Amino acid sequence: MKIVVDAMGGDFAPRVVVEGVVQAVSEFGVDVILVGDEPQIATFLKKQKYDPARITVRHASEKIEMDDSPATSVRRKKDSSMTVGVRLVKEGAGDAFFSAGNTGAEVCAATLMLGLLPGVERPGIATVMPSLKGTFLMIDVGANIDPKPIHLLQYAVMASVYSSLILGKANPTVGLLNVGEEESKGTDFIKETHDMLSRSHLNFIGNVEGKHLYSGECDVIVCDGYVGNVALKVSESLAEAMQKFLKREFMSNPFSAFVASLLKPSFRRFKKEIDYSEYGGAPLLGVNGVAIIGHGRSNANAIKNAIRVAKEEVDRQFNEKILEAINLESIRSEAAHNSSPAT
Repeated sequence: MKIVVDAMGGDFAPRVVVEGVVQAVSEFGVDVILVGDEPQIATFLKKQKYDPARITVRHASEKIEMDDSPATSVRRKKDSSMTVGVRLVKEGAGDAFFSAGNTGAEVCAATLMLGLLPGVERPGIATVMPSLKGTFLMIDVGANIDPKPIHLLQYAVMASVYSSLILGKANPTVGLLNVGEEESKGTDFIKETHDMLSRSHLNFIGNVEGKHLYSGECDVIVCDGYVGNVALKVSESLAEAMQKFLKREFMSNPFSAFVASLLKPSFRRFKKEIDYSEYGGAPLLGVNGVAIIGHGRSNANAIKNAIRVAKEEVDRQFNEKILEAINLESIRSEAAHNSSPAT
């Protein structure tokens, strides 16, 4: 298996990207194509011990910056590390693509160059997050900020397949993020989405509020990309703030510092549980290929685990399972429509 990695994507690229790739190759047995500025990549590869047969470099003369316009940069920067990387997957030179660079540009490049799976109208970014009962999957967290109800239904279908196939959850529960649990709550858009999810084959448990995100009651939480991205960023900032609050309090006096020293193993476990780098990248579901999106601040551990996520999708033929689920939902919806009294 060969994973294509954007070596120039992320705040600390290409150094941490190279470090993460070397770790992934050693740990997961994958081959990697690093795409980007070859002289820079070579500088950091020289500092690593690795099998040269497992890591190759494809030079790309341009880089899409974090503040570049997604659509414009993909069209104009034909030789950017991201554009070249996605093209390699499109041409069959790689099985999956990963970047910790400009999220909008990756969504645009993957959608335009790889295309969408038959029956899928919009791609969605899914992210694995910790809960009191393990993990849950939230979709969409930024790909589509103005979706239609059918898009959220398709997100729910794809995320359910991911939760079952990749996360190992049988018959995953699905919730719709809303301002209240009652069916009457929310905008017309939310109400229509609720109705579509209720009539689907999914294990839909109804509306869930923000307070339910981390309770573990729901395996899949569906929302539009605007709400999802805000929820994700608030969660990340809160996790960081909590660690700083705890450190500040425990260092406030000698006795607290002594107690903190005794609790170090517990703190390490806590930090690991809420550390985004442990969960890898966020899959872009719905594209006709495997595309994984990394956090801009990804460290080497995050890069390594993102490659693991890409490998799991390829190994388990994830997109084939999505197609089956989307086709099943389409058949059920059409049958229900044809049998309704109005028809």
